[in-house]
Amino acid sequence: MTLPWQQHQWEHLRSYIAQERIPQALLITGNKGLGKQQLARQFAVALLCATPKADGTACEHCSSCLLVNADTHPDFIRVQPEEEGKGIGIGQIRSLITRLTLKPQFDTYRVVIINPADKMNNAAANAFLKCLEEPTERTSIILISEKPAKLPATIISRCQKLAIPTPDKETVVDWLAETLRCDDTMNKTLHCNVSLAQGAPLLALDYANDKTLALRNDCFEAWMAIAKQRKSPVIVAEDWHKLPAASLIFWLTSWTIDLIKCFYHTQVENLYNPDLNAPLQELSKRLELKGLYKLYDLLLLGRQRLDTQINKQLLFEEILIQWHELNRSK
Repeated sequence: MTLPWQQHQWEHLRSYIAQERIPQALLITGNKGLGKQQLARQFAVALLCATPKADGTACEHCSSCLLVNADTHPDFIRVQPEEEGKGIGIGQIRSLITRLTLKPQFDTYRVVIINPADKMNNAAANAFLKCLEEPTERTSIILISEKPAKLPATIISRCQKLAIPTPDKETVVDWLAETLRCDDTMNKTLHCNVSLAQGAPLLALDYANDKTLALRNDCFEAWMAIAKQRKSPVIVAEDWHKLPAASLIFWLTSWTIDLIKCFYHTQVENLYNPDLNAPLQELSKRLELKGLYKLYDLLLLGRQRLDTQINKQLLFEEILIQWHELNRSK
C-alpha cells in the first residue's frame, strides 16, 4: 500500500516499469521516518512480481511474491550493516559483486537494496563503483540514504535520483489519526508527536506507540529543574547518558531554538514545542539572548560529535553545565 505522502514518487517509479526503463541504479533520499525503505521495497517487489496488479504493485500471490514474503527470494538482495552502529564493509560489497556475476534465477529482475548507502566505508564505496560501471543484466540497484552528501560524487552521478520530501503537518496528523484511530481529543498529542518527529510520519507513529512524548516531558522537567537550580547538571547527565542521544540532542536544541523564538515573540504555532509554550515564555524573560546562541552553538557541535566515539555522559555534562551557568547568571 502506497503511503499517502509518497503517491507522486510511486507514480514516478511506476512509470519506469510501464515504460520498461528500469534504472540500473536508483538513489532514494529523504529524512528519517518518511518511508524510504518501504517505498524501495514496494518498487523492488513490483519488479520481481510475475503478475503485477493494474496499479503496478505486486500481486502478493505468485511464487516470487511468496518467496519475497518468506525472505528467501534469490533475486532480492539486501546489503546493510552487519551490526548496529557499524558500517558496510568491503567484504559485503565483494560478496555482492560475486553474486552479481551470476544471472538472475527468475525471468523478471534482480533487485539489490543497500540501506543506508552512506554507511559504506571508503574501500566499500570504491569497490561498489564496479557494480555501477559494469552493470549486469536485468539488475536494479536501489540505494537508500538520509545523508546523500556523505556518498562519493562518483556514485551519486551514476544514479537516478528520487527525493521524498517531508509532508505538511496536517497531512501527517490526519494520517496518524486514521492509523491510530484517534478522536479529536487526541489532536493536541498528535501535533506534539509530529513536532517531535520533525514532521516525519513514521517516526511520529513510533513516538505515539512507544511513549516518547512522556520521555521528552520527563527530560524537559529535569532541564527546567537545572534552570531553577534544583538539580545538579552532573547527576542529570548521568541519568541521560542511557537514553537515545540523538533524540536528546534534538530536544535540547528544539527547546533552545524555541527560547530564542520566544525572545522575538514568535507565534505559538511556529514553535517546535507549542505544548511547552508557557514555561518557555516564562524562562525566556530572564535569559540572555547571547547566552542562548552560545548554547545553541554547543548543541550543534554536540550533534556532530554523536558520529564519533565521544563519551555521551561527558557530552551531556558539558551541555547541561553551560545551561546551568546560563541560568545562574540571572
